[in-house]
This record gives sequence, C-alpha cells and structure tokens, in this order.
Amino acid sequence: MLRKAMFVVVAVAMLVTLVSGCAPKAEPTATPKPVAEPTKPPEPGKTYKVALVIGLLGDRSFLDSAARGITWTNERLSNVETKIIENADVGEQQLAARAMAEADYDLVITVGYGSADWTTEIANEYPDTKFAIVDSTLDAPNGTGLIFKEHDGSFTVGMVAAMLTKTGKVGYVGGMDVPLLRRFEEGFIQGVKYADPNVEVVSGWVGAFNDPTKGKELALTQYEEGCDIIYAAAGRSGEGVLAASGEKGLFSFGVDSDQCYIAPGNVIGSMMKMVDVAVFDAIKSLTEGSLEAGNREYGLEEDAIGLCWLYDIDTEFVDNGPADMVAKVPEILAKVQAAVDKIKAGEMCVKDHMEVYPCENPAQPGGMAN
Repeated sequence: MLRKAMFVVVAVAMLVTLVSGCAPKAEPTATPKPVAEPTKPPEPGKTYKVALVIGLLGDRSFLDSAARGITWTNERLSNVETKIIENADVGEQQLAARAMAEADYDLVITVGYGSADWTTEIANEYPDTKFAIVDSTLDAPNGTGLIFKEHDGSFTVGMVAAMLTKTGKVGYVGGMDVPLLRRFEEGFIQGVKYADPNVEVVSGWVGAFNDPTKGKELALTQYEEGCDIIYAAAGRSGEGVLAASGEKGLFSFGVDSDQCYIAPGNVIGSMMKMVDVAVFDAIKSLTEGSLEAGNREYGLEEDAIGLCWLYDIDTEFVDNGPADMVAKVPEILAKVQAAVDKIKAGEMCVKDHMEVYPCENPAQPGGMAN
C-alpha cells in the first residue's frame, strides 16, 4: 500500500503540473455539437421514463458500462424512472424497444452499431419518443447518436505498450473485424509507432464479443509468437486475453471499463470508453430539455476516453506489477499526457479508420522523441 500511496502522490503532482482539471469529474462534461432544434423544455414536476435496451449484461466491459449509466441515473436524478431490458436476441431487443415506445417512454436507449438500422426504423415510427444509441448515428429527427473517438483512446494505450514491451512485439485482439474495431486497432498501432517505430504489432480477431475461450486461444498464440503485451478490445471475449496474461505471467490491456482487477499485476491498464458517462449525460439532458437530434461526441477533449491512468483510475498494476515496470509508470504517464495535450490543442491528430474525424496533422512514427 506504501507503493500505491507513493504512486498516487507522484501521478497527481505530475498531472497538476501538466494539465489542470484532468481528474475524473463527478458529472459528465461532454459538450454536444448543436445540430438540430432542442427538445421540448423540461416540464416541472414531470417524472421521465427511460429504458435501456441492451444485450446480456455481465461482460465487465462495454455493456456493463452502459448499464452503469442507468445506475448513476437512479442515484442522482430523482425525477427519472428507469428500466433495463437485456436480451441476447436482437429480434427480442427490437420488440422491447417498440414496446417501450408504445408505453410512452420519454427516451429509449439502444446499444451497438449493429442496432442502428432497426433503432432508426422504430424511432421514425414513434416521433413522440426520443431515441439514443451508443456507437452509431440515427437518421431520425428524434434520434441522438452517442459516439466515441476510440482511435484517440487506443493511441494512448499503444504508447504505453511500446514503452513497456521488453520483446519489441505487442499484440491486438479485436472482437469482430468491423470498421469500428478497426478504429481501435489502428489507433493502437499509431500510438505504438509514435512512441517507438521499431516495435512490431500483431493483430487477431475473435469473430465474436462473447467468446472468452477463443479470446484466450488467440492471446496464447500471440504470446507464443513473442508478444509480451496484448491490447484486448473484444467485449467479454477480452476476458480470455486478460486471463491468458495472468497464466503466462505476461501483460495485457483491458477496454471500456476498468478491468485491472481481473488479473492484478498483469493487466497494465484499460482503455476507458465511458459509455456510462454518455448514457447518463443523455438522460440528464432529457430532463433539462437539451437533448438534441444529431450526434454527441466523446473523446479526450471531454475526458471520456483514454488510458485509465489519465483519470487516476485503478492502481492494481502499481501494487502488483513487476517493480522495474512500475518504476517507469510516472515517466510514461507524463509522456502520454504530453501527447494528449497536443491532440487536445489540435497540434497533432490520430488517423480515424472510419474517416468520421479528419486528421490533417497525423502523429508521426517516432514523433514522441521530438
């Protein structure tokens, strides 16, 4: 615990010196871009009804983060009635979303890029109900997309992997080989190369977000090939990667939620994708009459994505990791924060595989040394 206390003091001092206000905030800070007319003004005394329609919880990552946004709502907003409907079957999710609209819910939130088409269809059928979706856009005047700059967050993880690898070879395990997960992968690779262009990156794909056994098999293969650090962006499948790092005595990064506790000392950190922030933010805006159609973007600028260390989240690795690697943490954190500051200031950008966010001054291989 002494090491943990020392780390927190050093890290906090560095962050205060490098950038003001970088610690996690009690309330979400994301600022939506004004793209449409606002919703109706809040109604005094009204109780708002909000439903989250989602896959099966328990992934300790992406889906659980979305549900945490509902938990925050229950704790912080007394004028909101919430319901979570979880089902692995997409057809059942559609029926649930339509049923909530029929029941005059004020806001229905769905989750995942694969839900965009049917959520848009239902939103257009029920114009008096607001709809929001995580990870996609909605082509409806009553629809709000909650989207993230995963490439920026993955860049910060790549930097750390490159600075901690001892073999000069690191891995990436993605869930499905789709554009959104390519955004994670390519952001990670750019971060690795920015820190050290000589580090090799090996990629693999599980083909599912709910297969930890396959995730573990892929990770073990990459470790056998010489990788000593693997970044898992694969939902519940990523649990297999983290477990493999513990078994092999090697290292990994989790995703979306803080996952360091899954294999303490072997999980270096997590790429926080704060879906909980976005879900709560949308609900709070609904009650304030400021939930707009269009997109709300969450990235480094909104303190809603990136390496967990940036938000002073979890020190499991500092308490349980190898002493030689732990000793490097403060210096590495300072270098990552410096890169984040450049991105926030517009002095540097990370290329987006999906090309949603243009990048005119991309991070260059070896650029960290400049």
